Amino acid sequence: MLKLGVPSKGRLMEKTFDWFGTRGVTLRKSGSDREYAGAVEGIEGVELVLLSAGEIPRELAAGNIHLGVTGSDLVREKLANWDSRVAELARMGFGGADLIIAVPQAWVDVATLDDLDAVAAAFRQTHGFRLRIATKYHRLVREFLRDNGVADYQLIDSQGATEGTVKNETAEAIADITSTGETLRANGLKILDDGLMHASQATLFRGRRTNWSDEQRQKLKALQMVLGI
Repeated sequence: MLKLGVPSKGRLMEKTFDWFGTRGVTLRKSGSDREYAGAVEGIEGVELVLLSAGEIPRELAAGNIHLGVTGSDLVREKLANWDSRVAELARMGFGGADLIIAVPQAWVDVATLDDLDAVAAAFRQTHGFRLRIATKYHRLVREFLRDNGVADYQLIDSQGATEGTVKNETAEAIADITSTGETLRANGLKILDDGLMHASQATLFRGRRTNWSDEQRQKLKALQMVLGI
C-alpha cells in the first residue's frame, strides 16, 4: 500500500483534490471534517492520509508516508539536504508564492542585498545590536543571506502577520512569502531587487527512503502512468 499525504484543509486541499481528479484519480475525505483519512478511487493500492502541509515534509523524510503534496518552500525549509531525502514528481501549478526579502520603502538607498549588508553593518554600529529580520523560514533565509554575503543580522521568529512587524517596530526587515505584493505595499515594504529566495508552488513529492518494497514501486509506476507524470 502506498500512503499519499495531502493537506487536510483549505484551498491547498481543494486544489490538490481537483488536480488528481482531472487526471482520473478521485480523492475524498472520509466522514466528518475532524477525520484525517480518506478514500482514493481510480487506482488500487493507494491510501489517502490528511495532514497539515507543514507536517508532510518530515513524514515523507521519515518514511511514514510514501508520497506527499506540499509547498516546495516547506520542503526546503524543514528538511536539511532536502533533495537527498525527497524527490519532486510533479509541480502542480497552484499554490504559487515567492519567498522574498523586503525592507521599508523609506529606505530609498536600499535596493539590493549588498545595500542591505551595508545597512546592517551601520545599524549594528549605531544601535549596538544586529538588524532584525522577521521570518518563519529560518533555514532558507540563513542559507540565502550567507550565500550572498549578508552579515550582522539576527532572525526574529514570526509565525503570523510578518508584514506588520516592521510597522510595529519589532523588526527592521522581513523574509516572507507573497503572491501579489499588495500586503507588503500596504505595510510600507518593498522587495529587494535581488531578494527572491524561492518561487514556491504545490508539488507532489516522493520519499527517497530505500525500504520501498517491489510492490510499492510497481504501484508508484502505475500511479504515475495514470497521472501522466
